[in-house]
Amino acid sequence: MSDTTTHEVSPTHTVDGHVLPAPGDWAIDPGHTDVAFIGRHFMVTKVRGRFTDVTGTVVIAPDINDSRVEVSINMGSVESGNVDRDAHIKSTELFDVEQFPTATFRSTTVDWRGTGGVVHGDLTIHGVTRPVPLAVTFEGHVRDPWGGERAIFSAKTKVNREDFGITWNVALEAGGLLVSKDIQIEIDFETVLNGA
Repeated sequence: MSDTTTHEVSPTHTVDGHVLPAPGDWAIDPGHTDVAFIGRHFMVTKVRGRFTDVTGTVVIAPDINDSRVEVSINMGSVESGNVDRDAHIKSTELFDVEQFPTATFRSTTVDWRGTGGVVHGDLTIHGVTRPVPLAVTFEGHVRDPWGGERAIFSAKTKVNREDFGITWNVALEAGGLLVSKDIQIEIDFETVLNGA
């Protein structure tokens, strides 16, 4: 009599005492992913925006430092809570979404320690590609009500928008600029294990 028992593959594994996502392809869930950017208005007030259309894949390798990430952002999906400001952000003065509709991030190396690390990659915005380090943290794993295995991550970095050719600004009489050059990027994203 043959043994027909099937062994369920675990969606997580333990590395040096830390629980991490199991090797495999983890697809970013656009409905539960938030890519936010924060700048300063009049050099003081924080202005926040977010992108609502983000797709991509996190490929976890057996050696997590061999893992890779690929993300695509629809720049036209930007929202800042103000219709007029959104129109300006999308215009040729800033993102120019008609000419540059998509931003991408493609990892080049991963340096992981415990439940976090730095994912170095090439960020392309406004047709310009620059190397950017993402500080990434694995926040945990859950099984959703439909049997999907989800790994949740957060990430952050800071970029100078002028490095990407987004240079529009207005000088203030008292000194400084209307919109900050430095932009904080904060990301929270859920991924779903393909084939789970």
